[in-house]
Amino acid sequence: MRADLTLLRRAALVLALAGPAFGQGAAPLPQDLEALNYYVSSGDTAAAEAELRRLRAQFPEWEVPSDLTTLGQRSPAEEIDRIYRLIADGELAEARRTMEETTRIFPGWVPPAEMVQLLDTAEAQAAFDSAAASGDAALAVEIARRSPQILRCDRVNNAWRLAEMQVALGQTAAAVQSYRGVITSCTGLPEISATLEKADAVASDAELADLFRLASGQLPGAGPALKALETRLRSGRGAAPAVATDLPAAGRPRTAGAAVAAASPRVGGGSGSSAVRAAAARGDWTRCAALTAGATSAEVLYERAWCVYNLNRPLEALWAFEPAASGRLGGQVARDARFGKALAFLALQMTEEAARIAAATDLTDQQRVEVEAIILDQRGVRSYRLKEYRRAIAYFDAYEDLTGGLRRDLALLRAYAWLNIGKRAEAKRLFTELNDQLATPETRAGLAASR
Repeated sequence: MRADLTLLRRAALVLALAGPAFGQGAAPLPQDLEALNYYVSSGDTAAAEAELRRLRAQFPEWEVPSDLTTLGQRSPAEEIDRIYRLIADGELAEARRTMEETTRIFPGWVPPAEMVQLLDTAEAQAAFDSAAASGDAALAVEIARRSPQILRCDRVNNAWRLAEMQVALGQTAAAVQSYRGVITSCTGLPEISATLEKADAVASDAELADLFRLASGQLPGAGPALKALETRLRSGRGAAPAVATDLPAAGRPRTAGAAVAAASPRVGGGSGSSAVRAAAARGDWTRCAALTAGATSAEVLYERAWCVYNLNRPLEALWAFEPAASGRLGGQVARDARFGKALAFLALQMTEEAARIAAATDLTDQQRVEVEAIILDQRGVRSYRLKEYRRAIAYFDAYEDLTGGLRRDLALLRAYAWLNIGKRAEAKRLFTELNDQLATPETRAGLAASR
């Protein structure tokens, strides 16, 4: 949207500067109005009227404002661009302050509804994340109640987190209602299947049946998949959870061997599938990739995806993960395939694409920690390279909180980031810790610079 505005503004400027070649009647530019503004501000009515006649002759289609004093007022275009940029950068308090200040400086300007909604949503998301991270379930529930826009399908993970917190507060009926909201508003089978699996833990038999009825109406073409899911969930009620033998093991399928071995019932019998499983099990990714070359079925493509991912061919892996990620092989496989896509995007340094997949997928705890740690790593390093040192520190701190530690290379960058913003005492403390662990030229140089 902002790129489109920039292009429109540039186009308008080109047309205006081109002048008569594009036809008479264009509105005058600010420099064309300098004389008129001077005469108006100085109270020289006769000169102002003469200049106005000249401008009307030059720009016959120009609509002259009834109040000529407004012609000299500057447009808040720069401020508007700054507000959008601050929102995109996550500097929400500064964006809010700038917006309010702009309305004072330009009394006739009203923030567009899109800008207000964008900022409101970003603030609500930040507040929701903060409340959830701190374990304040009541506050998180209240924020979601006041800001339903953060529960849209493109932010489905928020709705799932909300339902979990409602359960923690003893609000089981409200949690079921939150799951119902996802099912009645989303159109993706992976999202709806995952929601039904989550609802199974809190919904009564009647409520679960109603949720599946709603899902069938929402996804009329997914009847067989939803029926199989309902059968599996109902078979586990009142007994140990049913084991889905046709799905890969939960957790962290970082190697194709585990994924292929767990998925063997899907691939079918025969020497070909056995050879694929054997190659993956021994880590022979080249052999696995060769055996699955030219595959077209979702099952075999899923096996191939992990093989080529482990061969450092992430672009191929992205393509091969797609059929399973779209839900063709069931909810759990879709989750693991989307996890694989996130890893492939991260291998390509496409951090934000990976973040969007992670936000929309109900990853296992282990998968989420792995993906989010790499995201924080890449964002922190990128921020440091852009000399956005405070942002880099925040990312490295979040990485440490998430994983319980910080790699030495990242710890060094964090120490230098503190040094670069002038916080020598904190930088010296961090360099001292690193130097005590292992003295290197980098830690000694950091200590010297922070003294």
